[in-house]
Amino acid sequence: MTNLRELVDRYLNLAGHFGEPVALTAFGFPAKEIASLFTALDEDYHISRFLHFARAEGTSFVVSGEPVTHLAIDPAIESLL
Repeated sequence: MTNLRELVDRYLNLAGHFGEPVALTAFGFPAKEIASLFTALDEDYHISRFLHFARAEGTSFVVSGEPVTHLAIDPAIESLL
């Protein structure tokens, strides 16, 4: 399982900057891990407030019971790292 620092670093590498939506498939995790990792993060109040999931074109995953395709992260998440 990836830790939060690794996930944020990977997100920034893909997005270029905070706030940019990134397809969940772009993170390169197996499909089963995408659902479990992002659901675990979404269920943690201290982390989830910085994560913004969206549904757009692309492969959909169920995160916290909702179908989503993309993730954008707020820069304030750095306060947790």
